Amino acid sequence: MSAPAAPPSLPADDPGKLDRALLMVASVVVVGAVMSILDTTVVNVAINTLARDFDTSLSTIQWVATGYTLALATVIPLTGWAADRFGTKRLYLMSISLFLLGSIMSGLAWSADSLIGFRVLQGLGGGMLMPAGMTILTRAAGPSRVGRVMAIIGVPMLLGPIVGPILGGYLVDSFSWRWIFFINVPIGAVALLLSTRILPRDVPQPQHRLDWLGLALLSPGLAALIYGLAETNAAGGFGSPRVFGPALAGLCLLALFVRHALRTPDALIDLRLFANRTFAAASGTLVLVIVAVFGGMLLLPLYLQTVRGESAMDTGLLLAPQGLGAMVAMPIAGKLTDRTGIGRIVPVGLAIVGVAFLGLTQLGAGTSYWLFGATLFVLGLGMGATMMPTFSGAMQTLRRAAVAKASTTLNINQQVGASIGTAVLSVLLAHQLTSRLSGSGTGGGGGIGTTLPPGVRERLAPAMAAAFGATFWWALALVVVAFVVAILLLPKDKPEPVDDPDEPAGESAEQPVALLH
Repeated sequence: MSAPAAPPSLPADDPGKLDRALLMVASVVVVGAVMSILDTTVVNVAINTLARDFDTSLSTIQWVATGYTLALATVIPLTGWAADRFGTKRLYLMSISLFLLGSIMSGLAWSADSLIGFRVLQGLGGGMLMPAGMTILTRAAGPSRVGRVMAIIGVPMLLGPIVGPILGGYLVDSFSWRWIFFINVPIGAVALLLSTRILPRDVPQPQHRLDWLGLALLSPGLAALIYGLAETNAAGGFGSPRVFGPALAGLCLLALFVRHALRTPDALIDLRLFANRTFAAASGTLVLVIVAVFGGMLLLPLYLQTVRGESAMDTGLLLAPQGLGAMVAMPIAGKLTDRTGIGRIVPVGLAIVGVAFLGLTQLGAGTSYWLFGATLFVLGLGMGATMMPTFSGAMQTLRRAAVAKASTTLNINQQVGASIGTAVLSVLLAHQLTSRLSGSGTGGGGGIGTTLPPGVRERLAPAMAAAFGATFWWALALVVVAFVVAILLLPKDKPEPVDDPDEPAGESAEQPVALLH
């Protein structure tokens, strides 16, 4: 078996230093991550404009976002196999190219149906960008630096939902909705150029044939589950056949995949990874945090726009302290992750997130924006100290050969967790609004998704704010569960490196690319 090309070498005097070569690799991955993550958020502020321009309903045009998400879920399971089959550099270049093609065609779309189709094409490329990029970074950094280098890639992951609405609102208001797609062209061109010149060439290792049966079970299963969850709000709750039908079918397919994967040595997703206690605990913690945080990130802009009457651009600006907090915490958490066990870092981050969510349970119709911004800054600190250290800790405990499939598994967990979080918390919010506004003459919806006249909004604002605050208690409960899991199961000490049997003898002692078992 051919050994993959060695990552950038390290200075002999400081094997833990983030040298220039590694930082260059990280910068390439960050550019791709920024392009992918921004695209998932800038579109949201253009939904109403798209519905008006294409003269179609919001339920139809919503598929511009949902179709992209479904494409992500479908293609992510292929990433681990594709990384071994084609090499991570080639896969990364192919993903960027496909994403760029989808972006250009989306910007040229002539109808709602064509736009939805091109968004699916865009998602097929975007779904492989993040797991492929994280695989490249993890292999290049090695266990001694993975925490710090993952902190670099984590910043755009948390800034995307904040910068995206600001950028999207500006482009839609000042130019045209088409520019929310065309903006990807110069970014993608830079990403292609940098990837070609900077990323080290790796040798494809097609060790196994593609697990076609696993693909036929896993990808449609994820797509059906996410489709069902995405329909929750439009269908009026989890009890609708439009929700539980696809979701149940998806769960059945996923259960069949688990049965198949446990019996197949070369399954698309290696479920034996979960026999590793640290990987399993970190994965569980990550899912709980993402369900709570991504659901909460859905509530925050709705609160600002529905209760406080803010515009899309002003909403993005008011959410900015969250990203600033993450930027402060991530580099610190990354350094600590490389020095000690994540069991000493993640619980602290979760406690900080819990304090912020506790503050958000007290939201009112006239909550001071200074207090609101301070709470979001604290939330960002907690997220920065939680999410990427959890991801890094899971990857630290694996051998090099398992990195690609592990990255794929974690990205699937993240995508499904985000879909579950947005669906569950949106339904809980709708229930709270219905119970508090049933006698207001608004049908109990409180105007979510519509623009209320100022007089009506002022009259309903206190009850709507109370509904948002009550919903945040559920997000807080999820964080508490994640905190208990992290305290009990995440390692308090950094794992010791071991020899990797997939590398030539003696190599792991000299090169920090051998991951830990």
